[in-house]
Amino acid sequence: MRLQIIYSGRVQNVGFRAASHHIARSHPVTGWVRNDHAGTVWLQAQGTPEAVEAFLAELAERMAGKITAAERQTIDEVPGEQAFIITY
Repeated sequence: MRLQIIYSGRVQNVGFRAASHHIARSHPVTGWVRNDHAGTVWLQAQGTPEAVEAFLAELAERMAGKITAAERQTIDEVPGEQAFIITY
């Protein structure tokens, strides 16, 4: 399973990407996170449904009060992806 989430709110310049990367190391997920020029943060996470949901739940808890919206979309998996990274 692979989800793309676009986070809105006060999500830039608050450690969102670093927190995502740190939390991902505790879950068997791959993907990436990056800031968007519109002030949102884009994230893609891939793994089992349970792993992806646990990762996203922990991220939402850590960033509570900063996220005002999270647009989720299921997208195609990326074969062979090995890590969760911060992109620029």
